[in-house]
Amino acid sequence: IEKDPSARSAMNAASAAKGTAKRPSGRHRSAARLTAVQALYEMDMAGAAADPVLREFLFSRWTNTENGGDDIGSLETDGLGEPDSELLFALVHGVGERTQELDLLIAPALSAEWTLERLETILRAVLRAGAFELLALPNVPPRVVISEYVDVAHAFFSRGQPGLVNSVLDNLAHKLRTREMAIKQDANGK
Repeated sequence: IEKDPSARSAMNAASAAKGTAKRPSGRHRSAARLTAVQALYEMDMAGAAADPVLREFLFSRWTNTENGGDDIGSLETDGLGEPDSELLFALVHGVGERTQELDLLIAPALSAEWTLERLETILRAVLRAGAFELLALPNVPPRVVISEYVDVAHAFFSRGQPGLVNSVLDNLAHKLRTREMAIKQDANGK
């Protein structure tokens, strides 16, 4: 997938305008994850490419939120702030480029009665984004990744889906980040 240089430069300009010489806060990374899941949902439903969707989210939907408009996708953002554009770009492009690989990782972690195809599109987007972050972004501890995507699932679902996200991502974390998960278990005495 060829990335649109105007999307990347627009995101860089947005970051420069807000003076991001320091590392983005956890709120901004949480906002990036939530926005990435919504962008991935839109890409899956509409068959859209990553860059036009990213531009729309960054310059239409999110900007309107900060200027008193509706929250993105009618979700409450609870003061998350502007999304970390670098993480947002990495998640959306990474999942878009590696969807088949991610699906092959996720499918065995699902129960026998729930295939990937049976899951709601937004739930697949949450699982793919979480799986990608566990697989390709090792700078974030696996338990943080799991917790973040359980929180994202809570933004969309109120029943058992957040538990499913927790179970699947925990399963993947034990496979993809075995050493980190073992260290944490030993430290907690479990």
